[in-house]
Amino acid sequence: MKSEVSPPVWSRAWSPTQWASNGEVRLAYDRLPPDDGEPLLLVTGLGVARHWWPTGLAQALAAQGFTLARYDQRDAGESTHLPPTASTGPITALLRRRGDTYTAEDMTDDAIAVLDALGWDSAHLFGQSLGGAVAQRIALRHPRRIRTLTSVSAVPGDNAGLATLRHIRLRTLAQLARMGRSRTLEGHIEVGVALARLLHSPAHPFDEPAIRAMLADTPDPGVRDARSQSRQIGAQWNGPAIGRITAPTLVLHGLDDPLVKPSAGRTVAARIPGARFVPLPGVGHDLPEPVWEDVAHHVRQLADG
Repeated sequence: MKSEVSPPVWSRAWSPTQWASNGEVRLAYDRLPPDDGEPLLLVTGLGVARHWWPTGLAQALAAQGFTLARYDQRDAGESTHLPPTASTGPITALLRRRGDTYTAEDMTDDAIAVLDALGWDSAHLFGQSLGGAVAQRIALRHPRRIRTLTSVSAVPGDNAGLATLRHIRLRTLAQLARMGRSRTLEGHIEVGVALARLLHSPAHPFDEPAIRAMLADTPDPGVRDARSQSRQIGAQWNGPAIGRITAPTLVLHGLDDPLVKPSAGRTVAARIPGARFVPLPGVGHDLPEPVWEDVAHHVRQLADG
C-alpha cells in the first residue's frame, strides 16, 4: 500500500488559499499565523507565485511581531491570468511606452483588494524585485493604507523604459530571455531551478533540494509564461513620482545582485524623503537564510521608528 506523503513543513505553515477580487480579477492569497501581530503584506516579484517567498523569512518576521499575508499578483500563480496579447517577451514590454492589458495602478489596487479581504485597514508592505516597485506605487496611490514600506532589490517605481534599463544588468537579462519554457511538471522544475541558481546570492549556499520541493508543490511557479511576465512588467505607471512617498521607508539591496544593480536601491532611497538604505554584502537577487534575522530586525526597527 502506498503511503501518503505529507506536504512540506514550509507549505503547512500557511493557511489554505483564500480569494480577493478586484473587478473581474481574482487574487489568491494566504496568511501565516499567528493573527495577533501587526499586519504585513508580502508583494511578490515578476511572474512568480507567492510560494517563492521563503517561509523561514516570513517566520523571522512573525517572530518580530508581524502577522503576514502573501498574494499572487494578477498574471501569476493561482490569480487570474489575462488573455494572451501580442507581447513577445519581458524585454520588449519593458521598452514599450504602453501596457497591453492593464496599468500599474490596477496592480496597486489588487493589493488593496487583498487588504480589504483580510480585514486590514492598513498594513506594512514588504516587496521584492518587481514587487518592490509595485509596493512603492501602492504607497503613492494608497498612502492612508500603508504603515511602512520596505523595498528590496527594486528599481524606482516611477521609472519606465530606458530609465529602468540603466539599473538592469543586461547580460543577466539576456540570459533570462533565453531561458527555456516547458509545459511539463519536470520541465518547469528544471527551469525554476535554473532561474533560482542564476539569481542566488554568490556568498551563500544554493539550496537546490528546497527549491525543487517548492516548485513541485506550487500550482504555477511562474517560470512558464513569458507573456504574463510581459504584461506585468509592461504595465505603465501614470501616477506621481516616488519623491512623494510619505510612508517610513527601508530600502534593502544585495551588493552582488546579478540582475538589478545596487544603484537602483541607492536611487530609490535617495529619492524617497527620509528613506534608509541598507546594503546586503554577498547577497544576490534573493534573500538567503543567513540574512533573514537581520532583515526582520531592520523591518522591526522601521515599524518602531
